[in-house]
Amino acid sequence: MATFLYKLGRLAFRRRHFVALIWVALLTLAGVGAASAPPAGNSSFSIPGTEAQKAFDLLEQRFPGASADGATARVVFKAPSGEKMTDAGNKATVEKTVDELADGSEVASVADPYTGNAVSKDGTIAYASVKYDVSGMELEESTKDVLEDAAQQARDSGLTVEIGGDALQAAPETGATEVIGIAVAAVVLVITFGSLVAAGLPLLTALIGVGIGVSSITALASALELGSTTSILAMMIGLAVGIDYALFIVSRYRAELAEGREREEAAGRAVGTAGSAVVFAGLTVVIALVGLAVVNIPMLTKMGVAAAGTVAIAVLIALTMIPALLGYAGRRVKPAGAKGKRLGRFRKDDPKPDQPAGQPKANLGTRWASFVVRRPLAVLLLGVIGLGAAAVPAASLELGLPDDGSQPTSTTQRRAYDLLSEGFGPGFNGPLMVVVDAKGSDAPKDAFDDVASEIKGLDGVVAVTPPAPNKGGDTATITVVPDFKPSSVQTEDLVHAIRDAGGDIEAKTGAETLVTGSTAMNIDVSEKLNDALVPYLVLVVGLAFLLLIVVFRSILVPLKAALGFLLSVMAALGAVVAVFQWGWLSGLMGVEETGPVMSMMPIFMVGVVFGLAMDYEVFLVTRMREAYVHGEKPNQAVVTGFKHGARVVTAAAVIMMAVFAGFIGSSESMVKMIGFGLAIAVFFDAFVVRMAIVPAVLALLGKTAWWLPKWLDRALPNVDVEGEGLRTAAERGTGPDEDRELVRT
Repeated sequence: MATFLYKLGRLAFRRRHFVALIWVALLTLAGVGAASAPPAGNSSFSIPGTEAQKAFDLLEQRFPGASADGATARVVFKAPSGEKMTDAGNKATVEKTVDELADGSEVASVADPYTGNAVSKDGTIAYASVKYDVSGMELEESTKDVLEDAAQQARDSGLTVEIGGDALQAAPETGATEVIGIAVAAVVLVITFGSLVAAGLPLLTALIGVGIGVSSITALASALELGSTTSILAMMIGLAVGIDYALFIVSRYRAELAEGREREEAAGRAVGTAGSAVVFAGLTVVIALVGLAVVNIPMLTKMGVAAAGTVAIAVLIALTMIPALLGYAGRRVKPAGAKGKRLGRFRKDDPKPDQPAGQPKANLGTRWASFVVRRPLAVLLLGVIGLGAAAVPAASLELGLPDDGSQPTSTTQRRAYDLLSEGFGPGFNGPLMVVVDAKGSDAPKDAFDDVASEIKGLDGVVAVTPPAPNKGGDTATITVVPDFKPSSVQTEDLVHAIRDAGGDIEAKTGAETLVTGSTAMNIDVSEKLNDALVPYLVLVVGLAFLLLIVVFRSILVPLKAALGFLLSVMAALGAVVAVFQWGWLSGLMGVEETGPVMSMMPIFMVGVVFGLAMDYEVFLVTRMREAYVHGEKPNQAVVTGFKHGARVVTAAAVIMMAVFAGFIGSSESMVKMIGFGLAIAVFFDAFVVRMAIVPAVLALLGKTAWWLPKWLDRALPNVDVEGEGLRTAAERGTGPDEDRELVRT
């Protein structure tokens, strides 16, 4: 592989005009596609194989034209202090508002609070339910304007009016912190390279890659039903890996220049060595993201595949556009250690390539690695105990999906949620819909009544509406209002109790009872994700383990990499629980409402963090293996790997943390949580696991770390990530490419 990539790097360097033209054309094509594509419609959320989804599908079949997936709005009214909603003036205002709402072109129905028993017992709060023919993302702006104008006119009359539901659903905003994250990345790159030109290359290529990826997602959003969160997550991950992959190749290019090589040769060798690591690091990320498909939740699968596509683009750009841009940059990208000096010369205070560890001129990475190999057991214990302590909160993990109750208190959706809880109880915001399929029953009406009666007798039930049969009389819906908020454990227990009772009724009457609705859907999603976590871990970690065996030609190094990942991801989950569930530092993170952690957070973090963790493992440990196979002793190889790679890996980790942390400012709670979780996970994995635990373990294992059975060594393909083939060819004086023509820039 190193030889192939070497030739690719030299070709891209020579044919830089052609390479740059291709990528600019792809960016333009994707941009035009995004601009001309129809707006994204409803991002369908389905969870095949669950009872809630089965009931939802049954509703669409047995209640045609009911717009089961149509947007809804609850316009909540509260009377001024000392008044009631039943007072003549307030009642007239509400009825006028209901009439105005009913005039909307996309409105299916509007329920009057006074005829639909939608006034609280104390008479201070009432609500009007609005049902639309289309989903919230498909509502026209004029329809939303009618809704907001009607509410504002009611406010002008003296009532408190808020709007809940998904009718006012808007695409999430990432905020200014995303730009700050990119700015931090730029500063780190300038410090790392000491050159604006060299620092600008990773940023430019990452932005082009993300532009192509996100524009492609936007262009396909309507056809593939991709949600707005999909493009945000693809942008988040694409920016992080795009900058990092380019950073490693540019750094290796400068190191090759420092050894006296011509620029085209240096570009080829940088792509052949660091590029090989980029390919395998990218493969681990892609495997982890595409592996999300095993969960069998279409939305999660689409998010994973879209992000994986962006990562693949980042890899291709790093391998081709970076050497092309290096050709354009010419002498403005200087050799490592030659800042402001003539090419090929080192600064006096820089360590020479052959300088032994422990000398006064050694860099920080060398000094740290030397300390670790002298005290490996102490460093290992300190790192493991520290991550174990950070992981403790994960034992209290509670899962759920966000609803209006997790919105900021500044939003009208959240204020409507609170008013409904105040007037009708906490469970009113998460009613359960029970669907009774009596097609196989001899007495459908009796079966409906039996189910309603059975549910009324269960603990935690506040209200049960009479069964509402369809036109055929073989299916009915029953609305159940719990006594607890939607995300509570008690509501989850009630859902299971209804399902258990339905099993007994089916045995007696032949009628099947199904529970659906947003609350039941959330519960089923959480359970499905929990059940899929172990198979997903086995699949992703297993495939990546095999890939790393090929890369490192070792059994223990990939095993150590996987165990270190588990430590970092558990510590990161603990931090997420502490902030978003317990409320620690919630004000600093902009978390206005604590509650259960998003259901898909654990499995999503496992997938993404595993891929990113393997990036640092590949980039750092391949340098160590490169030194080891070239004759250095195991401990010295660890020090050499840090001498060449620690600074770059540190810069890459800081950049990735900055990019992820930039999404903490998002208005979408899911994006905010994922941004924080990934940022803290990169911190734990890069600075505790890869920078401390990994060298400590390798120092303790010694030569054993690189052991591989001879039969397996013969069976594995030689991918030559370390570039041994390039070195061997150089020693012969022939080079892997007989074309020795160099471009002198």
